[in-house]
Amino acid sequence: MSEIKSILLHLDASARSAARLRLAAELAERHEATVTAAYAATPAAMVAASAIGEGSGIFLAAANKLDEEYKRTARRIFDDAQAGPRVSWAELADGMPRPTFVQEAFTHDLLVLGQYDRSDSGGRIVPADFAESVVIESGKPAIVVPCFGDFAQIGRTVLVAWKRTREAARALAAALPLLRTAQRVHVAAWGDEPRDIERLLLRHGIAPTFHAEPAAKGDTVGELLLSHATDIGADLLVMGCYGHSRARELVLGGMSRTVMDSMTLPVLMAH
Repeated sequence: MSEIKSILLHLDASARSAARLRLAAELAERHEATVTAAYAATPAAMVAASAIGEGSGIFLAAANKLDEEYKRTARRIFDDAQAGPRVSWAELADGMPRPTFVQEAFTHDLLVLGQYDRSDSGGRIVPADFAESVVIESGKPAIVVPCFGDFAQIGRTVLVAWKRTREAARALAAALPLLRTAQRVHVAAWGDEPRDIERLLLRHGIAPTFHAEPAAKGDTVGELLLSHATDIGADLLVMGCYGHSRARELVLGGMSRTVMDSMTLPVLMAH
């Protein structure tokens, strides 16, 4: 991805939607891009149906009312942000949010998604594996924003997790517009040679610091990555998203699962 010109942001009724909106708006200003802030959520009737079976007309009316309440909350978050003319509101088709969001994602350069927050009732109408499923099924790079913390501006100090894989190469390519404007770029590899990408980065005017680390298991690498990001003061982590869908279950690799569960900074991921 040579430029970032079209950003698709996922909005729901969770409090963290505001943080994602601020981050996406700042990226849009920096890269002269547009943001489509798309509301997508699982209808309340579908959430409850799996637990209680078919409901009465009264139940359906209550579920529809709850859906409207969630949508109004998301719209209020959007309006209160006053994000500017580069950011527009959109509502995706009713139904399960993942497939409709994936279809919309195909026509954008970059996605901004949120880490699942089990403590926020407003976020429960989005599947727990929404972010990673969208990344894997759309093939589009995404910045996933943690449940906690203020990340209004990212990309000053960036940590790139390198591995000789398609996923890591796609994440690196997607991150180049951000790396070119970063103050500091670090490349770390566990069991691989981080200088594999030195010539590529230098050709883009990026002079990174390299960290060659001993090989480790996937879940351990995830922990080491987050620890390393803290040590160098990184505000963005770039990494491949490893996983696949099997039947209706999403299976993530150990490093990807660890980072998705425990992220402490925004993560640019690509599959």
